[in-house]
Amino acid sequence: MLRSFLLGGLGLLGGLSFAVAQTSAPQNSGAQNAINGINSYQGPGQVRYSPDRDRNQRRIDLFLSDWQGSMPRSEHGSLVLRDILTRGDNFAPREKGAVLHYANFLAYGRLAPGSSTVASSLQKQQEVYYMLGGEGEISAGGATAALRRDVAVFMPAGLQFVMRSTGDQALTMYVINEPVPPNLHPRTEMVVKDEASAHQRTPSGGDPYIVGGASGHWAHIVKELFSPADGLATEQSVITVTINPLTLGEPHPHRPGQEEVWAAIDGDSLAFLGTELRIQHPGMAYMLPPDASTIHSNINFGDKPVKFLYFARFPEGDNWRHGATPARQ
Repeated sequence: MLRSFLLGGLGLLGGLSFAVAQTSAPQNSGAQNAINGINSYQGPGQVRYSPDRDRNQRRIDLFLSDWQGSMPRSEHGSLVLRDILTRGDNFAPREKGAVLHYANFLAYGRLAPGSSTVASSLQKQQEVYYMLGGEGEISAGGATAALRRDVAVFMPAGLQFVMRSTGDQALTMYVINEPVPPNLHPRTEMVVKDEASAHQRTPSGGDPYIVGGASGHWAHIVKELFSPADGLATEQSVITVTINPLTLGEPHPHRPGQEEVWAAIDGDSLAFLGTELRIQHPGMAYMLPPDASTIHSNINFGDKPVKFLYFARFPEGDNWRHGATPARQ
């Protein structure tokens, strides 16, 4: 009954003739709270509604993309990539998924059973590999790590590595590629983290809107993977976010300068973008246009948790602290 009520309410919401907008940019304390684990606003009253629907928000489909709609390409020899989001204009993309301003791309990767990449290194770029399925191993700098579902690897620029698929099924993954500024000295070793044992954020203060176990935005259960302390050069946070059944994230906008990507790992959910609702399946990702008015939320309408891989860069001056040590310069 509760699910029927939620779905019925969302159906009405999708047909409303108004656009959700905030008349002013979020307060600075809101930006801090969004990162430190408190609700990003003091209450729902801070989000206001305009009387007219913004027709441009129907262009939100340009900001949401699926790897199955892209052509395959190869990287490091036999690693096959299918792009999901690529470089472009994060306000007015010329083509679907071309929305990234800071990262180079987000892609779905596949390494066939028994295959391995050629020994190679990344030049003026770094990559994060988040494993979605299969089994394998990765070797770099004299170290070897096992690869399986929910294991993440940060590969710095200039470090030679080899990835192998050792199971009966293909090794599949999300790949985040970021540029490296010329004044940064990359790490000399890879960083490997298992999402199951990663640090889980908890609220840093009481908030009546946060559901049990979540760390902010009402329902986000956050596991921290990589930050500048681990060597990120351009992006500032790579995390996973789990949303429990019949809960949703707090609808909110992003300010100019924020690049925040949500890639579905587990389960179908509703992406609430502007005034539009879209079903988001695993393999799909979106970025919200950072115009300080278009809102977004992730809504779990099912009976099992849904999980996302999230990466972001925040506007200058925001308190985006995830890890205490800045990247080495």
